[in-house]
Amino acid sequence: MIEERLVKECFEKQFGTDRCAIFTAPGRINLIGEHTDYNNGFVLPASIDKCITVAIRTNQTTTVKVYSMDYDESVIFDINGEKPAQQWACYIYGVVQEMKKRRAPVGGFNAVFGGDIPLGAGMSSSAALESVFGLALNDKFELWFSRRDLAQIGQMTEHNYVGVRCGIMDQFASLCGQAGKVIKLDCQSLEYEYFPFNPEGIKLVLIDTMVKHSLASSEYNVRRSQCEAGVAVVASHKKKIESLRDITMPLLNKYKDEMDPVVYKRCAFVINENQRLIEGCAALDKGNYKLFGKKMYATHEGLSKEYEVSCKELDFIVKIAKTHKDVLGARMMGGGFGGCVLSMVEDKAYDSYIDDVKQQYKKEFNIDPRVIDVVISDGAKKWLAKKEIAD
Repeated sequence: MIEERLVKECFEKQFGTDRCAIFTAPGRINLIGEHTDYNNGFVLPASIDKCITVAIRTNQTTTVKVYSMDYDESVIFDINGEKPAQQWACYIYGVVQEMKKRRAPVGGFNAVFGGDIPLGAGMSSSAALESVFGLALNDKFELWFSRRDLAQIGQMTEHNYVGVRCGIMDQFASLCGQAGKVIKLDCQSLEYEYFPFNPEGIKLVLIDTMVKHSLASSEYNVRRSQCEAGVAVVASHKKKIESLRDITMPLLNKYKDEMDPVVYKRCAFVINENQRLIEGCAALDKGNYKLFGKKMYATHEGLSKEYEVSCKELDFIVKIAKTHKDVLGARMMGGGFGGCVLSMVEDKAYDSYIDDVKQQYKKEFNIDPRVIDVVISDGAKKWLAKKEIAD
């Protein structure tokens, strides 16, 4: 995590005072349950020890002044004005607008933020940005939003001000995560429960392919449309069918011939992925991390062959993982077409596995992969430093 002290010092440099409050919100990993959230399915995310930190102070106006340490860029906008031109600022603007839609008396503020969530690695720095500002504004303006409300505000920010029709998983994980636990989140009802994930002698590591193919953004919305097309076929025969969550494999198979074969494959993946997640949680409940790892491998296979959102670089790393008996599981994580492979590795095999991936990947693609160790940690919070000075 970027040091609180550095963010506070930057705030003083930008605004001439150290009178501010400090908030953090983490990125996330997702162990099983990919592309299921926008289909009202289950996901299994966890917040991690990589965060965005914000220093903030209200200013009794309708003007927002924000400086990004990561981009070395400032933005000023009015909460009643037009969306700013900077992409990163649209997330902050969107949170303010979504709060206003809910009749919250949010006003102007000054803020500085910075973070250590690796950009482009699929750990959802955008959701962390929405979450940290949501939590900060909720606190500073003494609003009434629950953390679930704030997650929905972040999700709607993506939909309405960024143009990404994402599910709610990323924001929910950032706001509601707990150290040493994963969250089984029902994206239909938003009911959730925690499962222990703190195995002795096992590390979680992300291996970043360092590639992001151009298909990533456009194909995300294509996959969502394909799932909706499959739902429409079944719903034309069965009442009360609203999403793939309402469809079993026998029911999908009953109307398979009425679907485009590609649409069928997409829907089958989502339905099977929900079942994998349920079985994976049962394995965690029994402390059976080897069985859980097998579910991770099966998820990758489905993402690669059925949902077709993997790429040769991701598949290559997972193939290497399978040759190491002490790598319990590995899978691509995120929207796809690049980004990271998440691996669950026994401590004794960690160094040899990482060395092997680095060497083989470099030889195959002439790219040095980035290795990112992660620890499951607490979700978004306000920092109550000993010398914190309130507004």
